[in-house]
Amino acid sequence: MRRELRRFLEATGLAAAPLAVACSGGADSLALAAAAAHRVARAGGSLRGLVVDHGLQDGSAEVARWAAEQLERLGVGDVEVLPVRVGGSGGVEAAARRARYAALQRARPRGAPVLLGHTQDDQAETVLLGLGRGSGARSLAGMRAWDEPWARPLLGATRETTARACAELGLEPWQDPHNSDARFTRVRLRSEVLPLLDEVLQGGVATALARTARQLREDVDALDEVATGVLARSRSAEDPAELDAAALAEHPPAIRRRALRTWLLERGVAELSDAHLRASDALVGDWRGQGGHALPGGFVLARRRGRLRVERGGRGTRRGLSDG
Repeated sequence: MRRELRRFLEATGLAAAPLAVACSGGADSLALAAAAAHRVARAGGSLRGLVVDHGLQDGSAEVARWAAEQLERLGVGDVEVLPVRVGGSGGVEAAARRARYAALQRARPRGAPVLLGHTQDDQAETVLLGLGRGSGARSLAGMRAWDEPWARPLLGATRETTARACAELGLEPWQDPHNSDARFTRVRLRSEVLPLLDEVLQGGVATALARTARQLREDVDALDEVATGVLARSRSAEDPAELDAAALAEHPPAIRRRALRTWLLERGVAELSDAHLRASDALVGDWRGQGGHALPGGFVLARRRGRLRVERGGRGTRRGLSDG
């Protein structure tokens, strides 16, 4: 655990940064917190422990306090429990994730990465989820090790290793009942799908899926870099808020959609699906005078006089808009 953390901090240039570690009390986050506390004790610096109380189970406040006490035993002097309210669309798992990340973002010290205890096993589950949902290469590339401010130094380690680390340190991880509740998709992947794949493919599936994620991440990053250049050259000289459709159309669809995704996010359009991006790209690569395309958040992508523009509400949705 200590070696994985040291390598990550050195590779990302974060060795001198203040650190925050998110800890649920489970084996993964406890082992990571122990490694972080050891590093700070040896190399100096500061470490804040952050425990999120989702309030989803009876006694969650007591569990959060217990996790905070574990951190204090490890020598983490600055520990904070963060109660959150879980709600909104997308189911309990997605709502809890949003609430957790928002609380951690607010509580982290300025300039501090937040260390998260995601392991190789979590990465494998993420890849399987993306594959089953047809989410495309970006989803199959899994979680980034460094996605500021989120730091995942244990993506090369297994849950078995974190459990052994806790045992060696005399730590007693909390066993979250939700981690064995078959109502949750990830639990079924963990307890049913991955073991079956291991049986059929004679082992090593989690490692292979994580390796696939690394390979795809390299491809995604390379294509994104190309798309960044295409986007810069496709911005309208008359209005930087618009794109020149003809300039964008010179490039392959995979590059165009990446450029469109970045540009649409800049314009405030969130929760873009593959279907949204393909329909948006049709205004470039399959232009037949069609009207604008509706996007999440009440936005419309319209093509006018050879340029793409994001508008609010229902404007630009009529067929046969003049393209000049």
